[in-house]
Amino acid sequence: MTVYSFYIFDRHTECIYSKNWLPPRQTPETPAGATSTATTTAAATTPSSRSASDDAKLIFGTIFSLRNMARKLGGDDDSFISYRTANYKLHFYETPANLRLVLITDTGTLSMRNVLHQIYINLWVEYVVKNPLAPVEHKGGEGVKNELFELGLDQFIRGLM
Repeated sequence: MTVYSFYIFDRHTECIYSKNWLPPRQTPETPAGATSTATTTAAATTPSSRSASDDAKLIFGTIFSLRNMARKLGGDDDSFISYRTANYKLHFYETPANLRLVLITDTGTLSMRNVLHQIYINLWVEYVVKNPLAPVEHKGGEGVKNELFELGLDQFIRGLM
């Protein structure tokens, strides 16, 4: 099993935490003196040139749309859990407080709903919610800066790999 990335979105649709476990893709360098506007333009539009905030917005938009579609087609009792493409599988967990946890893994991974629930209960609640110094709201997408949460999450995910 390979875990690619993990995101947490708050109830205001802001990405308050993201973590990638794979190194970013490197674009091949052009030889000196062989620069052209065509290669510069092509490099600017590759997926690796997107910022982390753009990726988070795309992921949240996908989740929002698929969750609404699943509720309209299946009723309020049905919930969106995951979806798979040819390259990855996206796992989704929503808490009662509208905190949304997203885990992106390889396609062969089984359901990670229980794993996301454990991350919420054992790491988020213990290290972020119960921390009196942590802000209740993360306005403007300021994000979570809790070293214990980050270390615990990293150890937990690496234990799964």
